[in-house]
Amino acid sequence: MASSQQLSDGRTLVSKEEMFEFGFFSPGNSRHRYVGIWYKNISVQTVVWVANRCNPLIDSSGFLTVNRNGNLVLFSQNESVVWSTNSSKQAKKPIAQLLNTGNLILREEEDTNSENYLWQSFDYPTDTILPGMKFGWDLRKGLNKRLTAWKNWDDPCSGDLSSGFGAEDDIYAEPYIWKGNATFYRSGPWNGIGYGDSRELQANQLFDSHFVYNGNEWYYMYNLKNNSVISIMVLNQTNNAIQRLTWMEVYHSWQTYYTAPRDDCDNYGHCGSYGNCMVVETVGICQCLKGFQPKSSQQWDVRDWSEGCVLKSPLNCQDRGKDEDGFVELDAIKMPDTAETWFNDSMNLKECRVKCLSNCSCVAYSNLDIRGEGKGCRIWFNELIDIKQISGSKQVLHIRLPASELGDTKGAWKFRAIIVVAVLGALSGMILVGSYLYKKMMKGRNNKETWENRAREEDFELPLFSLATISTATDNFSVNNKLGEGGFGSVYRGMLEDGQEVAVKRLSLSSRQGINEFKNEEILIAKLQHRNLVQLLGLQYLHQDSRLRIVHRDLKTSNILLDNKMNPKISDFGMARTFVGDQTAGNTNRVVGTYGYMAPEYAFRGLFSTKSDVFSFGIMVLEIVSGKKSRSFQDKNNIGLTLIGHAWTLSKEGRTFELIDVHLMDSELKLQEVLRCIHVGLLCVQQRPEDRPNLSSVILMLGSESGLPEPKPPGYFIETESQERDHSSSEPDSFSKNTMTMTVVEGR
Repeated sequence: MASSQQLSDGRTLVSKEEMFEFGFFSPGNSRHRYVGIWYKNISVQTVVWVANRCNPLIDSSGFLTVNRNGNLVLFSQNESVVWSTNSSKQAKKPIAQLLNTGNLILREEEDTNSENYLWQSFDYPTDTILPGMKFGWDLRKGLNKRLTAWKNWDDPCSGDLSSGFGAEDDIYAEPYIWKGNATFYRSGPWNGIGYGDSRELQANQLFDSHFVYNGNEWYYMYNLKNNSVISIMVLNQTNNAIQRLTWMEVYHSWQTYYTAPRDDCDNYGHCGSYGNCMVVETVGICQCLKGFQPKSSQQWDVRDWSEGCVLKSPLNCQDRGKDEDGFVELDAIKMPDTAETWFNDSMNLKECRVKCLSNCSCVAYSNLDIRGEGKGCRIWFNELIDIKQISGSKQVLHIRLPASELGDTKGAWKFRAIIVVAVLGALSGMILVGSYLYKKMMKGRNNKETWENRAREEDFELPLFSLATISTATDNFSVNNKLGEGGFGSVYRGMLEDGQEVAVKRLSLSSRQGINEFKNEEILIAKLQHRNLVQLLGLQYLHQDSRLRIVHRDLKTSNILLDNKMNPKISDFGMARTFVGDQTAGNTNRVVGTYGYMAPEYAFRGLFSTKSDVFSFGIMVLEIVSGKKSRSFQDKNNIGLTLIGHAWTLSKEGRTFELIDVHLMDSELKLQEVLRCIHVGLLCVQQRPEDRPNLSSVILMLGSESGLPEPKPPGYFIETESQERDHSSSEPDSFSKNTMTMTVVEGR
């Protein structure tokens, strides 16, 4: 569009390859007119940039022109200026052009050098980052390229949600999301591979991420690996999040590839100063870092972690006569907020340590770049805030502690509070709490079979440890060693005198599960001799190959644990029942388990069998493939439809692929393999137990390419009131709430 031309409402400017379109539009249900850029060939109008965001036209009489000064100007009906670009460069023959990247530019007619553009929309993003767009600071122009969300779907004016980098003088700053003036979320600093908490920036098949600093500007940018893919990042006021969306033509909709924040631990400062946040089924659980304790025990006990933690003992920086301070390593985390830090990209880690010790305000240090052997130095001052546990993170933070808190290890014992089994190894390494619990269990049971006698009669030895030994190993059941809690009580990390790292399960006096379940779990673990108890696709061992035929009765994803080599292990045998001889089924007046995983015949009639576990297995398969939890699934188009019902409906309508999580769609897995998993999962959750395959058949189905039978209708197709209430206490005793396993907080 040249300076002699006008662009009126109803006419558009289209990029060369017809990827993008520029012109007038009305968002949502609004009648106001705006000027913007959108994808031309997408059925759902997706606006990626808006000129007059907060100054709309009230009718269709507006028009655009390029004036002789080289600026693009929007006029209203009475020819008053509604919006214009702000180029200060003088132009001879300026033209406006929409590039196929979605970048609207003003340039001299004969000059295509991007360095000489008079103006470009990529310098002034609104709520969307497009491929090739720079998100960060242009130091030459003094531009802070940040995002501000639309107020709502009908109004593109800036809402109170914004995203950008911190200070312009910190090239290693990190992206933040602010709600008003308050920090709402941060990603973590750039570490040479990606931003600390942005797992979506790691190696993938969709796009490449780049962080660039060239003296004149520093910015984050991504480029798509396949030009046929359409993917954008959008700041969304409606759900208070930044999202990566990928257009799926087969669905005719945008699919969410990544979103942040994701859980409680993403809420800025959720655990306060020196608190480490761990995610347990989307619930953020806080722990004080090693050497620290809650600032307010009373608030901590009621799960108000906002005041955070403080050192147990003061640092010795001011008194050189005492033992020197040292450092303990903390890894697998999102690094603390870098707002109060100093960095040097030429130092090594040893020099960084010395630099930190020389300053009494320094509380921690780390590498800037974790690639290779690591390089650069960043040190933190005053306090550490907004730490989150992230499995797989390779960056290490060295936290300053007084010598009294380092003990004999001198910082060698790394604080690794990741998935429990990844730290602790096989569940068979779990040991029982000592004589204190033993005495409690024996009280009032003189005429009944004792635990020790039962163990002796059944020909296996269960090691018993004294309370003193257990107390020493866990630092007197210190809150710093607490890994989590479940139905029995709390689980603690401990270290025996011989250096063996163990988990200690402590039965709470207010336990929601009883002593019998506690003993049952430990006895079964002792009896089951299998290197990982069982592989994820071999429950078959419990049902067929073990000398004890066992029905687990509480199979769910949170009870399948992974060790540090990603080997799966089944846990929580407290609800398990054993069969003798050829027995394959049983019934009970006390239904236990977790709603969302229990087979219908067990939940409502107390009938359990190996087919009950098959049903639970099927639920897990559908959860893994869909990326959705059975217990919390909601279908906005079919209120009350369960995850099983949703999967069944899609299957019957020939739309099974719509169940697949977008991350699996982008993985190297073959689509047919994933679809086969869904088919097998539906076979496992059929309503009638006799219709479900046994697990040996399931393994064959998953490992072959042979034809599969058509599944019959599943159980729990629709959410019913009786299912939702978790067995009301008005029901008979067999359906008491107290018999249910609660899954909100678990040590995993």
